[in-house]
Amino acid sequence: MRQAVIMVRTPGASVHGGRGGRMRGTVGRVFGAGLVIGALAAGLGACTGGSGGDEAGRVRGTAEPVATACANGTFTWSHLTERDRLTGVSDPERLGKGGGALQSPVRRVYTPSASVRARGGPVPSAAEILFSLGKKAGVIDSDARTLAQAGGDTWWFTDVRQPAPRLDNDRVKPGAAGEFVQYAGVREVSADFRYRCPDGRTVSGHARNWTVDLAGLIDCDERPVSALGREVARRSCEPAAATGPSGA
Repeated sequence: MRQAVIMVRTPGASVHGGRGGRMRGTVGRVFGAGLVIGALAAGLGACTGGSGGDEAGRVRGTAEPVATACANGTFTWSHLTERDRLTGVSDPERLGKGGGALQSPVRRVYTPSASVRARGGPVPSAAEILFSLGKKAGVIDSDARTLAQAGGDTWWFTDVRQPAPRLDNDRVKPGAAGEFVQYAGVREVSADFRYRCPDGRTVSGHARNWTVDLAGLIDCDERPVSALGREVARRSCEPAAATGPSGA
């Protein structure tokens, strides 16, 4: 049985830390076909953050520090989840012996983005909340207790404005005959948090961000192994099989 091809990409360019140019905050992980990625990329400066929440409780990143939030509060995280989310999928293409390049574009089905929702007060900056989540999830490797104490080091994971990855950056070229579907996805990390100040004031909420983006390929003639592959098959392979080659 042929296995699905998966390529893992680092989201953004790596950035050097403020201590002699040494790279900071990298973490190696293995996904899919055994490729190792580093989770450090260009992002928000250590002193940027949110100016509070809007009516819906969303914390928005700005260039101004938060004056109302205590600087020495404690985060408590719960219900931490990591899941692969499908962001784009192509229509199936039938290739003959020897395979070839796929031509169908990858259409977007989901747009990942950083999200921080908080209620109560005082509210830390979105960047601080994501920094704590990144440390909890193992995405950020830092000895600093807070982002403000990180000495100028930056992590893309703390940037609430980090754009969603493009869908057609990498194309996988099948080397065999079959009916193939190209797809893209990300790994999302999310959790609930409580932030408690020394004076007893607390904030609770939920934070989410994506860690890496990936490009993959499945053969509709094969049974997908992963949950992400099965979702791709349901979206592209099964509708094509139901309508048939004539479209009737």
